[in-house]
Amino acid sequence: MKAILTKYISATNMKGSRIKAYDSDNNSITIDYPHELSGEAVYKEAAIELCKKMKWSTKLIGGGIKNGYVFCFKNQ
Repeated sequence: MKAILTKYISATNMKGSRIKAYDSDNNSITIDYPHELSGEAVYKEAAIELCKKMKWSTKLIGGGIKNGYVFCFKNQ
């Protein structure tokens, strides 16, 4: 089963805070930090955007890890 990892990327002088979602096959997407969300929902939003990009199911379950969150697909 594929896992989607997510991590927070701090703001720089040129860009605001962002969230990156990626998998072990180097598929990735980086989104602007969604300030209207909080907690796990912030990271899940990035994971969902990666799923949309790759045309995967967006039905995910997740949990926290040391540096962000990880998501896997729910059984269909």
